[in-house]
Amino acid sequence: MEVFTSITALRQFLDHQVYHHKTIGLVPTMGALHEGHISLIQASKTDNDITVCSIFVNPAQFNNPEDLLKYPRTLEADSKMLEEAGCDAIFAPSVEEMYPEQPVMKFDFGALERVMEGASRPGHFNGVGIVVSKLFNIVKPDRAYFGQKDLQQVAIVTKLVGDLSFGLELITAPTIREEDGLAMSSRNRRLNEEERHIAPHIFQILEAAKNDLLKGEPVEKVIRQATAEFAAIKAFKLDYFAIVDINTLQPTISLRPTGTNAICVAAFLGPVRLIDNIVF
Repeated sequence: MEVFTSITALRQFLDHQVYHHKTIGLVPTMGALHEGHISLIQASKTDNDITVCSIFVNPAQFNNPEDLLKYPRTLEADSKMLEEAGCDAIFAPSVEEMYPEQPVMKFDFGALERVMEGASRPGHFNGVGIVVSKLFNIVKPDRAYFGQKDLQQVAIVTKLVGDLSFGLELITAPTIREEDGLAMSSRNRRLNEEERHIAPHIFQILEAAKNDLLKGEPVEKVIRQATAEFAAIKAFKLDYFAIVDINTLQPTISLRPTGTNAICVAAFLGPVRLIDNIVF
C-alpha cells in the first residue's frame, strides 16, 4: 500500500495506473476509520483495479472550531486497517497541501442545503463542495463511494457531480451499524460509557417512527411523538427530526413511493453531535 502526502506524487502514481488502463475508485474520509469505511473500501475493490482512500480532516466544513479541534486523528491505526483491507493507496495531505491559499469560491446548493444539516451548520456544505471537488480533480476516479449515513451529503455531492459534469459514478453504500443499531461513526469514540449505552435509542426511535408511518399514522403526529421521546431522555438535545422526500430533502406531509422516503435525525448526546437516517 502506497501512502502519499503530496498531490504531485499521488498524481504521478495514478497517471501510471491510468496509462496501464487501470480503473480507480476513491473513498473520501476524514479518518478515524471504522467498519463502515472499510465496507466502502471493499465495494471499491470489487468494482475497480485501484482503490484510493483519502484521509483529510477538512477545516472548511467545520463551523465549530472546538469540533474541528476534537475530531479524532488516528492515521497510524487507519493505515493499518486500510492495509489489512487491501487498499492500494492513502492520500493524507496536510491542510497547507490542500489549501495553499484560503479558498474564496462559494457553492450554493439551493434548497438541498437550506434544511437539516445545512440549516444547523451554515457553510458546512460549501466546505464539503470545495474539498470534494478538489479530491475529484486530484484523483480523477472512475467511481467514488459514500455512505448513506450522510444522506444529505450524498445528495449534495450528487448535485455537484451533475452540475460540474464530473466524469465519474457515485456509489452510495448502506449504513453499517453496531449490533445494538447505533450507526457507526468516527464521533462514537467520543461518547463516554453512559452515553454509548444511551446512543442506540436514536435508531430505535427512527425504527418506531418508520413503523408508525407505514401503519398510516400522520407525519405530524409521528414527528411530535419522536420529539417527545427524545425529550424524555434527558441526555439528548434534539437538533432536528425530519421526514423528507429523498430526492429533494424537503419535508413531506405524506408518504411517497417506496424507497423515496427518509427520516433524518441529528441530536447532541453530551457534547457529541450524532446523525442518522432511515430510507424506506
